[in-house]
Amino acid sequence: MADIDIAVVGAGMVGVSSALWAQLRGHRVVLVDPAPPGSGTSAGNACTIATYACLPVNDPSVFRDLPALLFGRGSPLALSWTHALRHPLWMLAFLANCRSARSREISRVLADLLSRADAGLNPLIEAAGAEDLVEARGQLQVWSTAKGARGAEAGLAWKRSLGVPFEEIEPDAARQMEPGLALPIARAVHHTGARQIRDPEALVQLMHARFTALGGETVAERATAMAADDAGVTLTLGDGQGLRAARAVLAAGAFSRRIPGGGAERLPLGTERGYHLMFAGEAARVTRPVGWAEGGFYAVPTARGLRLAGTVEIAALGAPPNRERLAYLARRGAELLGPLPARDAEWLGFRPTMPDALPVLGPAPGAPRILHAFGHQHLGLTLGGLTGRIIADLCEGWQPNLALEPIRPDRRFF
Repeated sequence: MADIDIAVVGAGMVGVSSALWAQLRGHRVVLVDPAPPGSGTSAGNACTIATYACLPVNDPSVFRDLPALLFGRGSPLALSWTHALRHPLWMLAFLANCRSARSREISRVLADLLSRADAGLNPLIEAAGAEDLVEARGQLQVWSTAKGARGAEAGLAWKRSLGVPFEEIEPDAARQMEPGLALPIARAVHHTGARQIRDPEALVQLMHARFTALGGETVAERATAMAADDAGVTLTLGDGQGLRAARAVLAAGAFSRRIPGGGAERLPLGTERGYHLMFAGEAARVTRPVGWAEGGFYAVPTARGLRLAGTVEIAALGAPPNRERLAYLARRGAELLGPLPARDAEWLGFRPTMPDALPVLGPAPGAPRILHAFGHQHLGLTLGGLTGRIIADLCEGWQPNLALEPIRPDRRFF
């Protein structure tokens, strides 16, 4: 292939968004991924455009709650000690970002990004003709214990100060909104501006179809190496062929470090492994995404059924699925919604996570023709469209109308 303007590596939400934004602007774009578009981690998320989710996992409460999080049977967090001991610097950097002042600065950055998310995503939804996949009923967050309700006060006050729209509602009102909830409700918040994607994989597929209709090309091969020079970037593909482009975008999520020469191999990119369970005939249990704070997961009505999605497991990319995480979701899902039938499907995905909970977006250190677009953690679906818009701006030499310093690849991570 000759005269390629931009080669995008990774066909998840972030990669396809970047490819479509660039193609809409008239560039010649090639998308590189051996897997079908949207079939990876982008397929298994909690289906929520979470424009409210500015409070990072890096929170000072981690220092207080870490023993219970690590050892409690009801904890939404699981940690592989072997993995942690092999990556002590990442773990220390994560804890350094849990300091109060640093945590608040991270939340400010996230709030600014999230306030712009719809402006990046809505044009892609329209271009893809995917409006029927979007529902705007908000998101309901509930706390089931008095301790949890009290513990949420500071975070909610901080979100309010950052301009995040939400409504505190009485427990009885929350139960009227979602009569299928079986657990006690001590506190409830309705994030009124949140939206839901009924089928995230279908959204990415529709975006990819529009990309193709506009002349974009897709190469179903793995990128095994990148090499940048003053004139462009050469990608080595799994079939041994080379692909030359003026610029390359590395958007391979948690797998970005596995591509030598891309620059991500020098960054502290970790993985939060997330799980979901699907119940095909149970979508009517809830009418919008419902998050249970103490449980650390969401119940979501999707086009394919009820999805219980969430929890965090810190472990290696290649580790086998943790059956205890799946059992946790099943057990806690029954606490949230009452008895559930046997699940129809289960899933494990890999959230790309930096120790400061912020994405990586901008030119690779020492290789300005390679642009990094990964590390979105729990917010890939929400921030994918905005990321793609920023990538298109950078490829055209424009400075986006937001500060990129806090998320640039060469920032300090602790």
